[in-house]
Amino acid sequence: MRIRKYDVDYTRRKLMQNMALGLGAGVLLPLEKIWAKDALMLDLTKAYPDEAFSIEAQTKGKISVGDVITKENLEHVEHLLDPCIIQQVREDGRRFTIGPPETDLTRMFTNPNLEKTQKNLAEGYYAKFDTNGNVVGSDNGNWKGGFPFPSPRNANEIQANAALSWGRADANLYAVRQVDFAGDGSQQYAYDFAWVELQMQARIDGKAFRGHTDEIRRQNAYFESSEDVKGTSFLSIWKYDQREIPDLFGYLPQFRRVRQFPANQRFEPLIPGATWFLTDPWAAGDPMLTWGNYKIVERKPMLTATTGNFGIKDDNWQLPTIPGNEKYFDVALAMSPDVAVVESTPTGYPRAPVSKRLAWFDVRNCTYTGCIRYDLQGKPWVNFESAFGYYQDGDRVVMGHDGKTPAWSWTYVMSYNMQNKRMSRLDHAYEASGIRSLFEIDQDWMYDTYLTTSAQQALGRV
Repeated sequence: MRIRKYDVDYTRRKLMQNMALGLGAGVLLPLEKIWAKDALMLDLTKAYPDEAFSIEAQTKGKISVGDVITKENLEHVEHLLDPCIIQQVREDGRRFTIGPPETDLTRMFTNPNLEKTQKNLAEGYYAKFDTNGNVVGSDNGNWKGGFPFPSPRNANEIQANAALSWGRADANLYAVRQVDFAGDGSQQYAYDFAWVELQMQARIDGKAFRGHTDEIRRQNAYFESSEDVKGTSFLSIWKYDQREIPDLFGYLPQFRRVRQFPANQRFEPLIPGATWFLTDPWAAGDPMLTWGNYKIVERKPMLTATTGNFGIKDDNWQLPTIPGNEKYFDVALAMSPDVAVVESTPTGYPRAPVSKRLAWFDVRNCTYTGCIRYDLQGKPWVNFESAFGYYQDGDRVVMGHDGKTPAWSWTYVMSYNMQNKRMSRLDHAYEASGIRSLFEIDQDWMYDTYLTTSAQQALGRV
């Protein structure tokens, strides 16, 4: 018989104590010491107690890995869930399975990003904030890539980890399939589009892409279907200075031209039926310093979708949906030992229809599992839930950005309006209307094809 050394509340108490003292992540061992290990597996059980990974310990034996959570047994795990998932299970027929916890840090990053972070640590290169609040390197220059704060001490460092490199890679092209549902579960719209990201700085090679030293990234959402939106695209050009609102250019086929949109477009749906806005993705859809008042309001072990859930058994990476309830993917949530709930407000947008945002970050890699925006009355409005996973299932592997190790990326999004139960359900597909997801990418081709206003014009006329 194994004697438990720590009670189930020890991790939560210790995490809050460390935060108050300005210490980094980790309970038994600082997380930066796990990062520094040069090994095939970076063992997270050295940093967190077994009880923080154990659903059995967290539910006093009522729930185990493999159990399915429905409204009948929800009460045993409510303390481990965000309020949106509780509402969905209790009121809207959602269910989920308890998956096994991830204890290997190497399976929670793209390999190039992981290796660059370890190199930074070995060379003594670290991130800090300048007098304006922007992230710079220890040489006072723009950040040269890798995970800036491997052991974050506060909300600003957690948010910076999310904001500087969304997909933990220099370039990503995602094929996305979106289905929009009414509150009663009936399908309203369906779209296929490309979500394209290119880091202009904070890159693995430490250089600025094509000399764009004033930019941090370019991103485009290009719609290939349905027919009524085919050719529509929205290009965001982000400055390195996170105080600046990105330039947003849209190509609308009916007008046959590119036009620049105002800042408040970030708080409106891009297409009919969508519940999500540009402000929502990655829990960092706007530059970090156009939001403010960052603070951690809670920190504890929780059930999250930040590991697993890759649909590799399906050739198009399609995840199953709940039988009789197509609004929801039928997925697994697993114990994360360290989740920080970060609150912020849209300080740079005086006309934003949002009062605040709560984001649930898995501190081990600072990916979010949920991100709820609140309306101006302070009521929960829309939750942007995302899942992430390692693209390997036994012998089946999708290679990542280096072409040598498995990919790591997001797997699904469920953007749920908590006030009227409308849902935008998005999955990361291998192929969608001829668009293919790419990890190994010719970045010059990506830039010329998707990430300029002339490229928008060309795509819209195809």
